Amino acid sequence: MDESIFKDVTVLTLEQATVAPYLSYRLAQDGMKVIRVENPAMPDPNRFIGDNRLNEEGMNTYFLAINAGKKDITLNLAETKGQDILKELIDKLDVDIFITNQLPRNYMKLGIDYDILSAAKKDLIWVGITGFGPDSNEAAYDPILQARGGLMELTGEKDGNPLVTGIPLPDMGTSEHTYGLIMKALLNKALTKEGSRIDMAMFESTVSWLTVPICLAKSFDKHVTRRGNTHEFFAPVSVYQTRDGYVYIAVGNDRQWESVTAIPAFKHLAKDEYKRNAGRIADVDNLNRAIEEITATFSTDELIKLFNEVKVAISRVNTIPEVLEEPVVQKNILVSKDKQSGTALTLAPPPHMTPYLKTADKNLSFPPRLGEHNEEIYRDKMGMTPEDLKALRDSKII
Repeated sequence: MDESIFKDVTVLTLEQATVAPYLSYRLAQDGMKVIRVENPAMPDPNRFIGDNRLNEEGMNTYFLAINAGKKDITLNLAETKGQDILKELIDKLDVDIFITNQLPRNYMKLGIDYDILSAAKKDLIWVGITGFGPDSNEAAYDPILQARGGLMELTGEKDGNPLVTGIPLPDMGTSEHTYGLIMKALLNKALTKEGSRIDMAMFESTVSWLTVPICLAKSFDKHVTRRGNTHEFFAPVSVYQTRDGYVYIAVGNDRQWESVTAIPAFKHLAKDEYKRNAGRIADVDNLNRAIEEITATFSTDELIKLFNEVKVAISRVNTIPEVLEEPVVQKNILVSKDKQSGTALTLAPPPHMTPYLKTADKNLSFPPRLGEHNEEIYRDKMGMTPEDLKALRDSKII
């Protein structure tokens, strides 16, 4: 694929928190021109979350993780003048994609409604991400969606409290689903010269991951709930303590179990009642205790060697620093360096190394400061004079 395929695609995004910023971050990794729009007086709250390692207001560590590769302008859309400028931006910058995760009740109030903006540019791809759809103004934080969408019911120990997942799956999962819809909309635009309206509900995205639980619960009256580290249908599949850490062992079939019991330390578990998966599932608690009595006598490396030799899946339970040592991770790590402070960021690898990132040697521009690109966009791209910009600042429009 040509690394320049998306170089002329411009994205204007009225974003905050995680779901829209992660989406636009993914688009920036494709080489699209992503411009954040923020209220000058009430910017993205995530700018103030985490540590202030740059000693600079509005550039805290939590914000830095998913905002590299973007530009930033300020614009007060609560004012009619700000809304007029937004329409000018969409027209003069030839914006292809507009993204917002504002509540629907703010669409008309801020002048960002689909009908308003598509009138400014007929082939605009308009993306509205909401918690529960365009007809709902219910607040939708990620843990709320995890609770309502069934993820917490499936996460945690079987006799313990429901737990949230270790990453914000409703946020990031919705971003990924919307990313796919945007790519379809871009293809449609290329073929028909027409724009699109995309309404993405985080709740619908979240529930869509429940493929097996919903099918079994509704079709076969099967109660599916949290099971800790074990698996509903396969055993032994769980985390086991070693002398110096933890391993995850996943036995996927009876032949693999036979291979495990060929390891001398596990031979006494080659019982008739354990030959079939159903028998192991039926006695999974006792089986797992027996396995951990064995694994606790080995180091993690020793167990990995033994299981690799018999071709049964095993992994150490990596800490985040250990994940970073994985060869495939090391070679795909993204970097971003701030010319102003000298701060260097190590960023998570993308799900797929894009042609643009390869050409850029996996470097992205540093996450933008609030309004950092006002001069570039308003003056250089829009043709505003210094007097125009001063008037807009004085009236708190930018």
